[in-house]
Amino acid sequence: MFRSLSAHAALTLAVALFAVGNVDAQSLGSAAAQATHGPHAAADDVRGDEDGQSSRFGRMFHLPPFAAANPAVTAALVRMGARRQVLDAQDNLAAGPVALIVDPTLSLNNRNNETQTAGVTFLGQFLDHDMTFDTSSRLGHPANPRRTPNARRPFFDLDSVYGDGPSGSPALYEPLDRAKLRVESGGIYEDLPRDATGRAIIADPRNDENVVVAGLQAAMLLAHNALVDAVRQAEPEIDTEGAFAEARRLLTWHYQWIVLHEFLPQIVGQPLVDRMLAEGPRFYRPRRDDAFIPVEFQMAYRIGHSMVRPSYRANFTGNGGQPFFAFVFDPTQEGSIDPSDLRGGVRSARRFVGWTTFFRFPGFEGDVRPNKRIDTRISTPLFDLPIGAIASGVPPTSLAERNFLRHLTWSMPSGQAIAAAMGVPALDDTQFAELAAFHPRFVRATPLWYYVLKEAEVLEQGLRLGPVGARLVAEVFVGLLQSDSDSFLHAEPPFSPSLGPAPGRFTVVDLLTYAGVGGRR
Repeated sequence: MFRSLSAHAALTLAVALFAVGNVDAQSLGSAAAQATHGPHAAADDVRGDEDGQSSRFGRMFHLPPFAAANPAVTAALVRMGARRQVLDAQDNLAAGPVALIVDPTLSLNNRNNETQTAGVTFLGQFLDHDMTFDTSSRLGHPANPRRTPNARRPFFDLDSVYGDGPSGSPALYEPLDRAKLRVESGGIYEDLPRDATGRAIIADPRNDENVVVAGLQAAMLLAHNALVDAVRQAEPEIDTEGAFAEARRLLTWHYQWIVLHEFLPQIVGQPLVDRMLAEGPRFYRPRRDDAFIPVEFQMAYRIGHSMVRPSYRANFTGNGGQPFFAFVFDPTQEGSIDPSDLRGGVRSARRFVGWTTFFRFPGFEGDVRPNKRIDTRISTPLFDLPIGAIASGVPPTSLAERNFLRHLTWSMPSGQAIAAAMGVPALDDTQFAELAAFHPRFVRATPLWYYVLKEAEVLEQGLRLGPVGARLVAEVFVGLLQSDSDSFLHAEPPFSPSLGPAPGRFTVVDLLTYAGVGGRR
């Protein structure tokens, strides 16, 4: 898929990247070396799911479901996922979006995670949308994962940005320059390209669910276009197809670097990442270029829902030169032309992101706000989602209820059963005593999503995942990168990023800076 530059062009590109992306001089030689290094031989293929179909979901473990999909179990899951029940953090929404950020006494039941910044939630959402999209299964109705299509390629390859490329997805690209992606402005700053109704013209509609993930999508568009300019400066004779392919390769590999070296260690801990890279996954071993998304991972990865804050400072200048504070979702804003919450699907001058609130930029450390902890407390606005934030457009609108019903869709094993299959100690029944009020079975056969949240809460103070959740996430992340022949981990293991401040270092802050959207705004 990816095109590599000649050695001479690679050195010229390194200089161009320095000019465009503020790369320091030490990285120039590294950029040239990485661009000229030949591909490595593929490792032996290994088979994961018995089908191994890359366009389907699958299973990591073949275990009995945690419970039967009968009316009593369904009703119990619906009650568990309702507002004012076991998962609701019961945020004081009447206090308003600003108070919920600045007054710690309002967050005693919904604790901050000071080891992560608020943007990690949305980066995790963006990653999810890049590798998995179930458009056909029905909540609460059992389905065979191996017969359920995945509308995304199951890799970290940015197909959620690029679609099928300039030829296959022409609406995503500039009509007069097919190497570049379309970007528009809703007012002061960049916006996703939109049609007359406000609908975003992007490869994955979910990347317009809220202002922040839409901002990440827009930053990717801008970063790609900046790379196209850098590639053309390095190799003036390159054609449009070649410029597009090389810019895509560079952006994708830098993005994969962030996934592996920044995001994943924050979620599972650096020691497990190191062990995964040294030993390889134990339970998720797909064929080369024939990966699938395990439904156990799809369930466990919903830990991001626990990390969402009830409200955010979207930017510093969007409200007439003043900060734009907003609930992540507010049901009273349904049908508003310019909602005061952070829902997507709207072109508006104030709907842009001031990234220093979400990630720790040098010189603006005082701006950044933390994530919420990974625990059994979900911010209250997530129990009443706007229909537009639901990909299918169909209720229920409680995110927790949707997650619990998804366990029935996939006939999901219990958290305890997966712990046993992994050979790790399971949490004690006493940790789930609160579930007896919903269904006695759930105490010893706990829905996986709840189990993973409780495990993180009890064993890791909610700062990162516990052993079952961490293993499910780390195995799939590393397995996807290792099984993708176009990833840097397979095609160019010595790859070192060249767009950051120094060789071997590249973060989401560096990506946003390169895209031109960094700093306070």
